[in-house]
Amino acid sequence: MSQSTELFSRAQRVIPGGVNSPVRAFRAVGGTPRFIARASGAYLYDEDKVKYIDYVGSWGPMILGHAHPDVVFAIQDAAARGTSYGAPTALEVTFAEAITALYPSIEMVRAVSSGTEATMSAIRAARGYTGRDVIIKFEGCYHGHADFLLVKAGSGAATFGVPDSAGVPAKAAENTLTLPFNDKSALLRAFEARGTAIAAVIVEPVVGNMGCVAPHDGFLEAIVEVCKRNGAVSIFDEVMTGCRVAKSGMQGRVGIKPDMTCLGKIIGGGMPLAAYGGRRSIMETVAPLGPVYQAGTLSGNPIAVSAALATIKHLDDSLYEKLERLGAQIEAGLNAAIADAKIEACVQRVGSMFTLFMTRGPVNNWEDAKRSDTALFGRFHQGMLARGHYFPPAQFEAAFISGAHTEDDIANTVIAAREVLHSLRAAI
Repeated sequence: MSQSTELFSRAQRVIPGGVNSPVRAFRAVGGTPRFIARASGAYLYDEDKVKYIDYVGSWGPMILGHAHPDVVFAIQDAAARGTSYGAPTALEVTFAEAITALYPSIEMVRAVSSGTEATMSAIRAARGYTGRDVIIKFEGCYHGHADFLLVKAGSGAATFGVPDSAGVPAKAAENTLTLPFNDKSALLRAFEARGTAIAAVIVEPVVGNMGCVAPHDGFLEAIVEVCKRNGAVSIFDEVMTGCRVAKSGMQGRVGIKPDMTCLGKIIGGGMPLAAYGGRRSIMETVAPLGPVYQAGTLSGNPIAVSAALATIKHLDDSLYEKLERLGAQIEAGLNAAIADAKIEACVQRVGSMFTLFMTRGPVNNWEDAKRSDTALFGRFHQGMLARGHYFPPAQFEAAFISGAHTEDDIANTVIAAREVLHSLRAAI
């Protein structure tokens, strides 16, 4: 019995599903999740000492690769001075200054401990600022597990949502309107019908939680513009895309300034750290300046902030040039392998985010994405894992490249993918 199998058996007795976050359980792809013992650079090593080229990167944060020496040193140095004070620190100020320098749309910022806290708090601030209750989100976009964000679409494009999870009261979902991603006309119709009631529109500017799906030209601009015209707040959830698709996120890549931004993952340097911020007038509604309450014992703790600052120092042009080059390499290689194997699939990529969808492309929204052959993707995942390549264990999750990956890593992954896709084709 492998160490991972034994550990998973033990874990299932004391942890729901044996994991502390659902997708880690491998239920979407089959097999036993690998229990990781350590990581370095672009590689993971499991408890059975098997090495993998990693394309999960802790679900996005590890843009520099695992255990980057400068980040590790910063964490160790901070920990030696105390792990948390529950009081202001100079590091928090430096962190806030660094974020506002990276994101011109952010005039004030508040640190929190998770992406869920960031989105939940941003929406609360938007509601407090506007005095309105209704929010709009898009199908396939995930913004954390706050009750009012675990919502699926109702029976039509302009109906309110219904809970997408047990334990979420219908009342919590009744002010959340869910629309198709990339559907500008549905967005405009929603504002025509309920514009005076809408507090905010929240969007992943590049979706990563139904796989990598880019916005159509003009879609993000339409969100910002219609919000401005109707007195609502535009919120870009850049927890995944922030510092990933560009140093200043997707908003910097395309030159747009939303009213508010949520950040996480990369800005935490692998530690539990996130942030939300935006226009000064909105952020001044947050306590202790205003009536919108939000607090956190470990918010902005010195260890997490030190990891963040160490990571941010390395976010330079040469890193993003490398990530773009490696992203283009894996996209071209996987597309060639798909064509050669004659498998119905497509690759979608923005910068160093990508997804191999087991469906004919392009994938523009959740309706397109859910046509994917998830069973076929599960077999692809198993084949890649057996060859030492660690992809996200779900069709509807983006994969990530880090600055620690090499051209040889990508080439080896493409070779393995070609073998796996040919074996899948032979079995069809």
